Amino acid sequence: MMKHLYLIRHAKSSWSDPSLSDFSRPLNKRGKRDIPLMGKRMAALDQQPDMIISSPAKRARRTARGIGAALGFGKKEIILDDDLYSFSSQGLLEVVKKTPASVEVLAVVGHNHGLTECAEMFSGESLVNVPTCGIVLISFNVHSWDMVAEGAGKMLLLDYPKRLNTDD
Repeated sequence: MMKHLYLIRHAKSSWSDPSLSDFSRPLNKRGKRDIPLMGKRMAALDQQPDMIISSPAKRARRTARGIGAALGFGKKEIILDDDLYSFSSQGLLEVVKKTPASVEVLAVVGHNHGLTECAEMFSGESLVNVPTCGIVLISFNVHSWDMVAEGAGKMLLLDYPKRLNTDD
């Protein structure tokens, strides 16, 4: 049995209002433009998520909802998990490990550096940095998510908006 994990970095955020907390930072124009593009690209893939879990931070939530919409997920179907509002890999790892075994394909929307660290830890690949709105797909030959471990995954995909966009 295989499990598939999408690690999705939130889209580009706006720094135009310095009075906003990090948690409340919105997306910028490019971020808003990239989400439907990446949602379409994800919808075209063979592995479709059974569940989407997101950081509750505004920029991650908006990214999850936008990509989710392209995959047929309603706003209320996206699970917000405070453990994903973390910039280390530990919170993300905990969320993945507590996912029900009935979920075959999981999508997690979160933040760097934790997201890149997790992708590298699971796959053994050196990614350096998953770009904003970037998507990593990793497969695991395990029966349940709590068996997911360092080096146990195989990276199947790294996609991001600028891979095909040359206009910025």
